[in-house]
Amino acid sequence: MCRAVKVLCVAPDRDALRALKVASVSAEWELTAGATDGPSALRQLEAERPHMMVVFGPFEALVSSIAARFPSMRIVVDRDAPGATAVATSAEEVRGLLEGAPRPGGPVR
Repeated sequence: MCRAVKVLCVAPDRDALRALKVASVSAEWELTAGATDGPSALRQLEAERPHMMVVFGPFEALVSSIAARFPSMRIVVDRDAPGATAVATSAEEVRGLLEGAPRPGGPVR
């Protein structure tokens, strides 16, 4: 059995989050509810256990913190941020940067 790859999107406001989720959606993975601030993102990280993140906006400290806790997590950002895996110059690039990431392995529990 294969586990679904989960993606957590983080943006500074609801409209930006909605646009980022539209740009990120794919049949290859499922999106979590998303977050518009660091504490909400951390709560979803704990509850949903996403495999990848897309972070647009001034969340450099959040990206750095998550990369340190989960070094194998793929993190796509819109600006230079310590710990980011890839930088998208536009929302249209996000899906391509997420594709090809390894799928989660191991037994489903």
